[in-house]
Amino acid sequence: QVQLVESGGGLVQTGGSLRLSCAASGRTFSSYTMGWFRQAPGKEREFVSAISRSGGSTNYADSVKGRFTISRDNAKNTVYLQMNSLKPEDTAVYYCATSYSPSRSRAVRDYNNWGQGTQVTVSS
Repeated sequence: QVQLVESGGGLVQTGGSLRLSCAASGRTFSSYTMGWFRQAPGKEREFVSAISRSGGSTNYADSVKGRFTISRDNAKNTVYLQMNSLKPEDTAVYYCATSYSPSRSRAVRDYNNWGQGTQVTVSS
């Protein structure tokens, strides 16, 4: 089972940027679709972005499209989320997760391993 550790969260002003990283243990990282999700207080966990095993295909939630970019480095067992033009509504705990499915699903239930999360707070 792969272990995931997120980092890069913090406090930023509206319009600022952050880059999240998710480091995975094990030698099978490239066999997983990777996803980023977020969860704000009192809300359900929601899809943010996903990337295919090779990194050649991505998809995004409408709320972040054009502002966030997902990427991965299979040699470093790491997936990234570059977040630009941040808004207060982006405030949440951000989680990375693995999926065996190649479909880049937006559903929480399709992801099997989760990190502990990293807090992102955007002040207005």
